[in-house]
Amino acid sequence: MILSELTKGGLWVPDDGVMSVMDCLNYFANQAKKHGIKIIEHCEVKNVLVKETKNGHYHKVRGVKTNLGEIECDIFVNCAGIRARELGKLSEPRVKVPVHSCEHYHSILKPFGIKPNMPVIRDYDSHIYMKYNAGGGLLFGGFEKEAKPIFHESIPKDFENCSLKPDLDHFYPLIKNLVARVPISVDAEIDKVICSAESFTPDTKLIIGESSEIDNYFVAAGTNGDTASLAGGIGKYTAELIAFGETEIQLWPIDIRRFVKLHNNRKFLRDRVRETVGKQYSLKYPTYGMSLYKTGRKLRTSPLYTRLLSHGAVYGEILGYERPLLFDKTLKDFFYEDSGKGTFGKPQWFEKVQEEYTACRKGVAVIDMSSFTKFELKSAGREVVDFLQQICSNDIDCPIGTVVHTGMQNHRGGYENDCSVIQIEPNCFLVISPVTQQTRSIKWLSEHFPEDSGVLMSDVTSLYTAINLLGPKSIELLSELTDESLSKADFPLFTCKEIDVGYASGIRAMRLTHTGEEGFMLYIPTEYSLHVYDTLMEKGKNYGIVNAGYYALRSLRIEKMFAFWGQDLDKRTTPYECNREYRVKLESKDFIGKMALMQLKEQRVRKKFCQFLLEDHNLYQDPWPWGSETIYRNDKFCGYVTSASFGFSLRKQVCLGFVHNFDESTGEKLPLTMEYLTKNAHYEIDIAGKRYKAKINVYPPNLK
Repeated sequence: MILSELTKGGLWVPDDGVMSVMDCLNYFANQAKKHGIKIIEHCEVKNVLVKETKNGHYHKVRGVKTNLGEIECDIFVNCAGIRARELGKLSEPRVKVPVHSCEHYHSILKPFGIKPNMPVIRDYDSHIYMKYNAGGGLLFGGFEKEAKPIFHESIPKDFENCSLKPDLDHFYPLIKNLVARVPISVDAEIDKVICSAESFTPDTKLIIGESSEIDNYFVAAGTNGDTASLAGGIGKYTAELIAFGETEIQLWPIDIRRFVKLHNNRKFLRDRVRETVGKQYSLKYPTYGMSLYKTGRKLRTSPLYTRLLSHGAVYGEILGYERPLLFDKTLKDFFYEDSGKGTFGKPQWFEKVQEEYTACRKGVAVIDMSSFTKFELKSAGREVVDFLQQICSNDIDCPIGTVVHTGMQNHRGGYENDCSVIQIEPNCFLVISPVTQQTRSIKWLSEHFPEDSGVLMSDVTSLYTAINLLGPKSIELLSELTDESLSKADFPLFTCKEIDVGYASGIRAMRLTHTGEEGFMLYIPTEYSLHVYDTLMEKGKNYGIVNAGYYALRSLRIEKMFAFWGQDLDKRTTPYECNREYRVKLESKDFIGKMALMQLKEQRVRKKFCQFLLEDHNLYQDPWPWGSETIYRNDKFCGYVTSASFGFSLRKQVCLGFVHNFDESTGEKLPLTMEYLTKNAHYEIDIAGKRYKAKINVYPPNLK
């Protein structure tokens, strides 16, 4: 049936299948009724009622007001499909649910000899899917490259699973693709074309989890036209979140807290979903987690954005924030899927990143790291100190100007956040976290504020431009621009001082770089940022200063085995599993997760964060590791790669990941020993179906 000369290959999934959505819905509704659950139809939500606690820092669900009266409840689930965003606005505070409706097409062809045993076919190159239809016909649909957003102003009140008038001109490219793939369909008669409304999200991923705005307000929405296949998992994990407060697997990529306010902007959503619909079936080249959409860009930028752009910055976006990946004026459209330049092997930017890396290690470079999330917490008395001591596993009650790297653990001892905490004034702290923590941190901190708290919290992310000045020549360069002594005796590691740079004052300089290199993080009041950057670059000419991006930063930190939250660490990872037990103060203080960590301290860990160097990988010919590759020990699966990059000092591909010891009969995770990790242990990492020998490092290597 398939036009063979246009088909290079395919993947057959024997257990794939189809189902009737309506039959499935009716079955579960009937089962629910049998178990005493009452289903009330035509019950319109007017308002989700909340109660306010902790001096207004915290809100919880208390009920729902409907057209049929009020319902008292302490748990609410927004699973309203295309209406989820509108429903999110029916509470105070509003809950952001970034979904927008688009037209979604499928068509039924009358019988023309299709066999009942035809599998469901998803043709990603053609952006179409197809399956057998009763009597020998065909049902096909697709995700067009540029979609048609609808209901931008509002969804009609009487719209309820209705069909829309199809735009055949818009649907025609998908019909053309079908005929090219299934040539016998050219003479088939179209029975009907169905145009429906589906909800899509700004990043093509599902939205699930407890909202950051209101406690016990859960969201399950944004299925991006894939509701039927996702429904079982949505129900299972939403139920786990409600019942236990956590799920058996990590859900961060689809967690509702990955969004900030801009993602719920209606105009932003309308333009972004034009693009995201087609990405359901697009080939996604690796970008180390940076999204590279063309729409909704240049929204969150540091004051250095245009200056860096003029120097050749190639930007990627994360949480709406533009971050420089590398600097190369020839790579303007390199990363876009339709550029024709994507690759799973050695990228075109390799040599440029190598130059930036070399400057960071042997000279001096600047990296714009303004996207880091920054919160200021303060109180009149010691309330803020007591609060942070309770929420951080390291001791933050240190002299003013001490930079403390700490985790914020949950009750299992896992990482809810991995951050830096600095007391910049008496009872005033700056908390610096990964950019992805902006919404998540607000939720976690406000959730744990004590009743009648005197702690004030402000998001100061936009008040500071953060420049990472790193490399062995950074000290000499900065010393020319400030009156402050930069000797290690006067300015020790992991301390913060307020200094002048050039004509600018009030700059918070921290002696650290997040990569282990010599240098400083400069947190600059926004109005001084261009002056400080220009001054550094002008004076830095004498030292060979260069701009560097996040790809060089990635290589630096992976070589040194630095774990990053959201990539290597998550809420199920404990400090004992990633060599960070020295940051945990079990003996001197109480904190969330202490009891769990005390118990774990007496046990052997069941997974261990390790580094792997690929021994027989050809840099130029083989596909690269980009993350999520499988790790094998003595020919048995033992874990996944969490981060990867080429190590320019080690001259090898470097992978980070967790090693487990699985019981072969039960799959249970067994305790690990150093002997298991290193003695008679032969590791391999599978990249695109080929295994490469890997040398394990349990601790960071010494770099020359």
